[in-house]
Amino acid sequence: MSMEISGGVCAPKGFLAGGIRCGIKPASQKKDLALIYSKSVCTAAAMFTQNKVKAASVIVSQENISDGKLRAIIANSGNANACTGQDGLAAARRMTQLAADIFVIDPVDVAVASTGVIGVPLPVNVIEKNIYALKASLRGDEQGHADALEAIMTTDTRKKEIAVETEIDGKKVRIGAMTKGSGMIHPNMATMLAFITTDAAILPSILNSSLRGAVKRSFNRLTVDGDTSTNDMIVIMANGEAANRIIADEGADYKIFCAALEKVCIDLTRKMARDGEGATKLVTVTVDGAANEEAAEILAKAVASSSLVKAACFGADANWGRVLCAMGYSGADFLPEKTDVSFISKAGTVQVCKNGEAVDFSEEKAKLVLSEEEIEILVKLREGSGKASVWGCDLTYDYVKINGDYRS
Repeated sequence: MSMEISGGVCAPKGFLAGGIRCGIKPASQKKDLALIYSKSVCTAAAMFTQNKVKAASVIVSQENISDGKLRAIIANSGNANACTGQDGLAAARRMTQLAADIFVIDPVDVAVASTGVIGVPLPVNVIEKNIYALKASLRGDEQGHADALEAIMTTDTRKKEIAVETEIDGKKVRIGAMTKGSGMIHPNMATMLAFITTDAAILPSILNSSLRGAVKRSFNRLTVDGDTSTNDMIVIMANGEAANRIIADEGADYKIFCAALEKVCIDLTRKMARDGEGATKLVTVTVDGAANEEAAEILAKAVASSSLVKAACFGADANWGRVLCAMGYSGADFLPEKTDVSFISKAGTVQVCKNGEAVDFSEEKAKLVLSEEEIEILVKLREGSGKASVWGCDLTYDYVKINGDYRS
């Protein structure tokens, strides 16, 4: 069992973080350059966007993490450095070199991440001018984490951060994390930058396995608007400073670590969904009783992704027919005549469909339930033990406003 602690990515032993404003977008006054650094070599794992159009940072980081080792992550906001050709690749590699130089390490041990507008050249010269100021910002405390987190945020309005502590082999093991993401979010690998640190001692292959398992049940079950970006990336670094017996197989220690990592990823997923661009509500769609977990996930994703369902959630309209409609085109097999639907929030529970047909319910109560900030659409089937939850948000007028002038 893990418990939440403070400190974010600086909570695990041996990690420093910092962030500054270097002026990537001259008109912006927010921090836009972040750095996370481990005092010792880390085993590392990562997952990246499945979009065929990949940002330069994704290409370079995929190369650098291929040996399962990292020491640092340098990241910028304000510019995605995507669709920028060979100059973009050179800029991304220059960022890794700059970070490596200040620590006298190999640039292949540095991951690079970018977020912002696509198709605009990255002004790497402003990063060069400020690299030593970035190093000076490094701290091993909550402030260092906070500065780095601010520097990767774009249209985010809420901070997405968490740290947890668990016990493995009699040692305290910590996992800290931050993420950014509000729009262009859809499985697989929702649009996001996510950085996770841990002081656990764990083999690269086992770390990779644990990350993929956690992402499957968290970030890959997140949707805001149906778009998957060019820059999606999640990186985890483990420096072993907790001094636990190295996790080398999928035994008891592995299960403890996986549970803590999954908790971290699900927490961040929920926070990203709640902060979807223009969103007013966190919407959880749970399908229970499907033939298997895969079918439950497909059905839940279809409902959470439906623009009509999302709009109904915004208007607090108990239009349950849209739920069944989305399930019907999901591609997963299910029996509509054995489908129940309920809406749930802290205002109560209202069942709106039983055996695929309407039931009498209070429209007034349904309105109250769906007017809460967090709501759940619960779909119950009677076909097996498959269960999955997917996280999303409502679709509002503000989403169009935000994305109608994003470049400005």
